[in-house]
Amino acid sequence: MAGVSVPDIAARAGVHETSIYRRWGTRENLVISALLDEAEECLPIPDTGSLHDDLLAYATALVTYLSSPAGNALDRALASGDDGPAATQMRNQYWRNRYARAGQIFARAIERGELSSTIDTRLALEMLGGPIHFKVVMTREPLTVDFTRRLVARLTVCLTSSEASLQD
Repeated sequence: MAGVSVPDIAARAGVHETSIYRRWGTRENLVISALLDEAEECLPIPDTGSLHDDLLAYATALVTYLSSPAGNALDRALASGDDGPAATQMRNQYWRNRYARAGQIFARAIERGELSSTIDTRLALEMLGGPIHFKVVMTREPLTVDFTRRLVARLTVCLTSSEASLQD
């Protein structure tokens, strides 16, 4: 954020500063919006043919993205951003999109018979992403391949056990 200024962005875009403020409200909202757009492109939804492999591919892409400067900035910006209407709308839209897109992993697993149709997909996604985001924002510990594999293995067991309690 330190090197980002609305006057510079306005000049590069060929618009007046007020246009930027009218659309995004603050410099932080503008940056978050740009980072959200990039995140959508950097986090494709895998289709490997198995729940475990899809979750591993998705978690690996998330770890890779959040380990990049842009991904790290997005995660921290979302965690520390203001709660004004524009920021809240962007944040909510981002998470709605992520849940809907990543939910495809579970929809396909249900179609293949790997999961019960009563699974709470949002909770499952939160169980996958929560520990990853926690490491980026809270503990700032490195995200490793081993951590990702262990997380996905445990989640897969939890989701596919006959006693799974992640039901709607």
